[in-house]
This record gives sequence, structure tokens and C-alpha cells, in this order.
Amino acid sequence: MKKLLLVEDDAIFANTLIRRLTKYGFDCQHVETNSDALLACHRHQPKYVLLDMKLAQETTLSIITPIRQTLPNSRIILLTGFASIATAVDAIKLGADDYLSKPLDTQTLLAAINESKASTVTTMSDDVETLSAEQVQWQHIQQVLKANDGNVSATARQLSMHRRTLQRKLQKRPV
Repeated sequence: MKKLLLVEDDAIFANTLIRRLTKYGFDCQHVETNSDALLACHRHQPKYVLLDMKLAQETTLSIITPIRQTLPNSRIILLTGFASIATAVDAIKLGADDYLSKPLDTQTLLAAINESKASTVTTMSDDVETLSAEQVQWQHIQQVLKANDGNVSATARQLSMHRRTLQRKLQKRPV
């Protein structure tokens, strides 16, 4: 089995992920704190590490580098419900292989887990067009809208935005 460490303080979300990933042949271990994560990395040597960025009292950004030093060939993926370009850049600079925003579906997570480091490096070194702030916002809105099955009111609540403001943003697709 493929060893996977999940660092997540939300027990319900963690159990859901563990059930999903176990079906795909992963041997999952779950911890809730940074110190437990570092200890589990030393003891169990997981091939994959999923980190929730914001734990109850701490952030996992601070343990990416020590995990990378302990497990240089493991795949480290940061999961967050508070996605931003700044934290994505920080996570990648610190040694994370991928950065995914919650909520996410199983196929997206499996694709990120199974992506090889070589293809990640190649993708980053290609001439990629930089997205504008409006395009990034549009993509995030679309992702949250999809997670809410197209429900504009639920999406607006989740984004802390008035429903009419969201509807106006949805009508103005950035180029």
C-alpha cells in the first residue's frame, strides 16, 4: 500500500478523505498538529503528505521545509479553504509540490497526488501566461460555484459576498 499522512484538524473532513483514499489503495495515517506530523514523518516515512494549511492554533507552512528535508522524495500537497496567490507562492517556495483549495473532489486530489515531480517542474518552467487578479477571482468563483452545484446563494454566502454582487461578477467574464 502507498503510505499517506494527512495533517488535518477537522475530524469529519479527515475521516471523509481517509475513506475516499483508502478505496484507492492508500494506507492513511491522520494527525492533527504540526509536532505530531513531524513525528509521523520520521516514524512512518510516508510517500505522500497532505497538509491542511490552517490548523486550530497553527499553520502548516512552517513544517513544509522540515518535512521536505526528512522526506526528499515524498509528494507534499497543501490543502486550504483560504486560497491566495501569496500563500500558494510561499508553499511552493518552501517545498510543497502542489497547492489545492477546498472543497475538492476525489479525482482532483488523486491527480495531484499521482502527478510526478518531473512533470510539475516542467509545467512550472514552461512559458505560462500570468493570470490577472480578475481572472484568478473568476476561477475561484467558478470553483466554489461548482462545489455548490451552481447554487448562487450558497456560493455568495461561502464567499462572504452579496448575492447580487456575485451575479454581476458572473456576468463579467474576464478576458
